[in-house]
This record gives sequence, C-alpha cells and structure tokens, in this order.
Amino acid sequence: NYNIFLQYHTLEHLKPNLTIHEFNSHEEQDKFILNMLKNKKNGFFLEIGSDHPINDNKLYILEKKYEWNGIILEPSNKRLNFYKKTRPNSIHIIDDATKIDYKSLFEINKVPINLDYLKIDLQLWNGCTIATLEKLNSEVMDKHKFATIIFEHDNWNRWYRKRRLVSRKIFEDRGYVIVFSDINNMNNYPFEDWYIHPDLVDIELVNNLIKKNEQKYKSNVKAHTYFDESPVNKSINWQDIEY
Repeated sequence: NYNIFLQYHTLEHLKPNLTIHEFNSHEEQDKFILNMLKNKKNGFFLEIGSDHPINDNKLYILEKKYEWNGIILEPSNKRLNFYKKTRPNSIHIIDDATKIDYKSLFEINKVPINLDYLKIDLQLWNGCTIATLEKLNSEVMDKHKFATIIFEHDNWNRWYRKRRLVSRKIFEDRGYVIVFSDINNMNNYPFEDWYIHPDLVDIELVNNLIKKNEQKYKSNVKAHTYFDESPVNKSINWQDIEY
C-alpha cells in the first residue's frame, strides 16, 4: 500500500539508521557532490528547502559522514526539533526563503566566501524557486561562489514559470558550468540541472565526466507539454551516470 509506505518513511519519531549508507539522496546528488569535490571533509552548504532532514536528503550523509555543516532553511517549524536532533552541526533557519536578507544572513553567520554546495528545492506553483535564486543573485552572488549546485527546475511541470530558462541565464552569467542537464528519473520527467563553478573544482575531472556521459543522453523522454521556448530535446537518467 503506497499510503502506508509514504507514512512509514515520513514519520518524525523514527531514529536515524545507525548504519550510514554510502549515499542517501534518491537520485544520488550526494554522490555527484562528493565526486566533484573529491570526498571533501568539512564542507559548507546552503540548503534552501530541506524538507525531511534524513529521508532522501542530499546533505545528511555529508553532514554525518564527512563532517560538513551549513545553513538549513525551511519555511515551517514543524520539523525544527527533528533538525536539531539529527543535523546538530548546522544552523537552522525557519523563514520564507523569498523574504530573507541573504547578505545579512551570510554576514551574521560568517559564511565563507566560497561555499561547497547550494541546493534550492522549493514549491512548484508559487514562483518562490526563481524568486529565491534572483534574491541570492542580487544580494550575495557578487561576493560568494558555490562549488556545486543542484537546481530543481521541474521543467516537466506546467507551474514552473520558466524556472529552467531564467535559472540557466543566472548561472551562466555567473560562470557556472552545467555538468548534467535535465536529469530525469528512469527516463521520465526531466527535473534538475547539476552545476559546478570552474574556479572551485578540478575542471579536468569535470570535463572527463561530461565526456564519459555524453552518449547517455536520450531523446523522447516522457514529459508533459512544455510551456517555454526551450523544450527538452535530450535528457539523462541519473541511474545511467557513470563516474
């Protein structure tokens, strides 16, 4: 029963598994981050839209196994105590991501000039994903860089409001490189772009990874009708990525 499965995997009182698996996120974004940063220890992140602090979380392994810390930003305090219990190394901010003064947030918390990871994963339908990225762009991205970025554009969804186009223009203007574009899950519904900044990673490693996976992209990936002028012509299944 799917509802029972969903309920089981979202119960807040579950204790974290004492055995930390190699990768925790569903599409192995943490594997991408660790490969790009060569299993870096003591990294720093900005996680906007954490949702569950353990289940399918892209940073849980990095914090627990690789001693990362950073800022977790969520709009609701319903899991605040759970964050504090399971992700104690990090700063927990409960606020609207589109209303935060990121310049002050970074200054108060002494955020490093170069961060290791940015995640933006917010609601589809209210425009907050792009609003948040635009706010970061105007307030802190002149000064700060992110070594890796996972950006969920959800281009398959009619509510995305050109997130894919706008986000790519912002990241391109800032010098970021897409390593994998239009990531999909089992050849269904492209939903993410994965970036690096060439100043902060081994660009030879990146170029080799891109070349190794060029033939893994496929056309005719299942998706709904697109609503912008840049339909997805090819997409890569995260399960096909070879490191």
